[in-house]
Amino acid sequence: MGFPLWVIVTHFLNIFLMLLLARSGLEVLSAFPKLYRTDDCPPGHEWLRLTGTVFTADSRRRWSSLQEEDAWPSLVALPGHKNLGLGRHWHFMSVQFWILNGLVYLGFVFASGYWHYLLPTSWSIFPEAIRDVGTYLHFRLAPELPGQPFNAAQKLAYFFVIFILAPTQILTGAAMSPAVIARFPWFTRLFGGKQGARSLHFLGLVAFALFVLVHTVMVIIHGVPTEFAAMVLGSYGANHTLGLAIGLLGIALLLAFHVVITWFSLRYRRATQHLLGFCVNPFERAISRAFRSRQHLGEQDVSPYFRVNGFPPPDESYAEMARHRFAGYRLAVAGLVERPTSLSLADLRALGVQEQVTKHNCIQGWTAVARWGGVPVATLIERVRPTPEARWAVFYAMDDKGLTEGEGRYGYFYEVLPIELLAHPQSILALDMNGAPLPVEHGAPVRLRVETQLGFKMVKWVTAIEFVADFHDIGMGQGGWREDQQFYAASAGI
Repeated sequence: MGFPLWVIVTHFLNIFLMLLLARSGLEVLSAFPKLYRTDDCPPGHEWLRLTGTVFTADSRRRWSSLQEEDAWPSLVALPGHKNLGLGRHWHFMSVQFWILNGLVYLGFVFASGYWHYLLPTSWSIFPEAIRDVGTYLHFRLAPELPGQPFNAAQKLAYFFVIFILAPTQILTGAAMSPAVIARFPWFTRLFGGKQGARSLHFLGLVAFALFVLVHTVMVIIHGVPTEFAAMVLGSYGANHTLGLAIGLLGIALLLAFHVVITWFSLRYRRATQHLLGFCVNPFERAISRAFRSRQHLGEQDVSPYFRVNGFPPPDESYAEMARHRFAGYRLAVAGLVERPTSLSLADLRALGVQEQVTKHNCIQGWTAVARWGGVPVATLIERVRPTPEARWAVFYAMDDKGLTEGEGRYGYFYEVLPIELLAHPQSILALDMNGAPLPVEHGAPVRLRVETQLGFKMVKWVTAIEFVADFHDIGMGQGGWREDQQFYAASAGI
């Protein structure tokens, strides 16, 4: 007995895509290699830490969450070496094709009747599977089920991986999307919050790795030439030498491909951002623009500790402004608007302040909840009246990243967002945090909050807003400072 062609093809594609997913997923994990049980992410209370870097809430030394990022080697992560933006591109490109491949596979499974080999139809399979495991532990081969290509242990393992583990990975992945969290808070709560979903997602990766390891051992035990003939040529009776040669060639090509894409990603990072963006960006934009935040968290949900990401502007002019509680601050709003304006903090408050308790989702992976008070951006948009040509708003910060972040990066921070996203009810210019004026470390005097987006889009220390028809002549033209400098996607709903 052997395997049909569609099983062979989808099996190979699954190996190809899962290796991409695993390596790029590890790159994403390296940005915040700590796992928590709750969405508060209290520093020093992670249930699993995959780094030697430790920070605590009461640390005497000022620290930023960016310092929690690790540089994992390219042998493990894709592409490795602190390239979160590119790792996310590889991950979200691969997952789309992995899901598509899985759907094609399931279509053939049910259309061909192959499901009889995968779905248990009797509770007796459990004791039979235990018996088969015992047989293997006694260094003997377990017998196949009557009329089927698998024994009970194999059938149960394939059922778990295909119908439980894979869907769980997809669902927990979706539960980590800020757009999904904001629009469907109940969905993420099914997994214990974003951090619960993140932990389950990691455990799912470990389960897949263990399955692959055991699966490989079983291939060796059952005989590599025989198993390769079945998996590559579709029949146990096929030419074993040819099957082994083709199988080993496929593995060699797969490894060579990963060497090439890792080198290319590190050597040509902008090209990688653009090439993968053709697959990733439309999906990101659709998620970002389709969902509106419906978060209605309570005061009891506010996190006792809220991480700081990045350091405040270090120049004396900002420090002087902060010492006088930003009395001289003015927010300039211009560009393609009918009524350009300059607003003080008092002017902004006069527009009307709303409060919302929402969850912050950092691109690194950590979360925290705070009560924000601020002016709806929709109110400001109504006041300045953008012209019909205006499609984007550019938020400029006082933060010179060459001074506050370094690592070879430079320029003042800015981000670009579509006007329709800013018109959502929970998109605000925050002036307060947890019932007090916005702290310096969290973006005083003004920071942007767009609750369906990742944290890097929520500009702190905002000094000006410009409405534009296109952003490709601003900065490096990628849609924001981190998009320019760290190759992030311009949309940040996932």
